[in-house]
Amino acid sequence: MADITLTAYNVKTKEKNVPIKDAVITKTAKGAYMAQGNDGKGNKLTTLLGEEKALAAIKAGVAKQGW
Repeated sequence: MADITLTAYNVKTKEKNVPIKDAVITKTAKGAYMAQGNDGKGNKLTTLLGEEKALAAIKAGVAKQGW
């Protein structure tokens, strides 16, 4: 997993696999990991992640840790 990119579904434009920019990874109340950011055009994006991918994205510098 050397090349990590976080992608999400854009509800507003109905596009799939949109790259998340300025991503911040947070934990939900139940302990799941969630990435929040934007698409560079002003649309907010959110997606759920597994623990392994979330921690790898933080370690690679793709996202910031939000907890």
